[in-house]
Amino acid sequence: MNDNIHGKVVLVTGASSGIGEATARVLAARGARVVLGARRLDRLQRLAEAIAATGGSASAPELDVANRASMQAFAEHALQRFGRIDVLVNNAGIMPLSPMAALKVEEWDAMLDVNVRGVLYGIAAVLPTMQAQGSGHVINVSSIGGLYAMPTAAGYCGTKFAVRAISEGLRQENDRIRVTCVYPGVVESELAATITDADAARAMAEFRKVALRPEAIANAIAHAIAQPEDVDTSDIVVRPVAHPA
Repeated sequence: MNDNIHGKVVLVTGASSGIGEATARVLAARGARVVLGARRLDRLQRLAEAIAATGGSASAPELDVANRASMQAFAEHALQRFGRIDVLVNNAGIMPLSPMAALKVEEWDAMLDVNVRGVLYGIAAVLPTMQAQGSGHVINVSSIGGLYAMPTAAGYCGTKFAVRAISEGLRQENDRIRVTCVYPGVVESELAATITDADAARAMAEFRKVALRPEAIANAIAHAIAQPEDVDTSDIVVRPVAHPA
């Protein structure tokens, strides 16, 4: 398939599983040169090998999005390997839900580090290159939790509201760089595995009985990238048909 995805250099954070992995596979299949980032290097390498085995192009450096130097090195790796950066998919995130009264402050800190600082560090790492090129596309993965809050998710929703605000502000500041914010509904993923509060974990297990496959979000991301360069799909909400949320 030859479209606006073919040949683009796309950086994907949180690429070792879930939405990130699916996005890497979908975009590589459409001719993108993907740079895969996550902390689980063994998974990244297996994914890169699988993409290469089907004729795709992938590179897999280790990445900790909460570490600015690591994110900068990730972007530099892409430039050294491919000479440009066309798209950043800021996908990495964690979701340790709990009631505010549980005072899981360390988990709040971790969400701020990954879900907010990780997005900002990603933008900081690629924005100068995109501005110099005169083109680029930043895709930030928020959540339906970035549209409304719910019990046990105040901290998580707060971080995803922040992603929404960051995306809109970045979009308004640029007239040649596209910015897309994606709001997934319930998706099959490992996010719920980070929940340490027993009641919140049980509630989330019930909530996630109806869930989309990660490929549904990957295809939405591909749709945004594939549009003509003067078209910015600024917001995409993707939900299961049968889910009330």
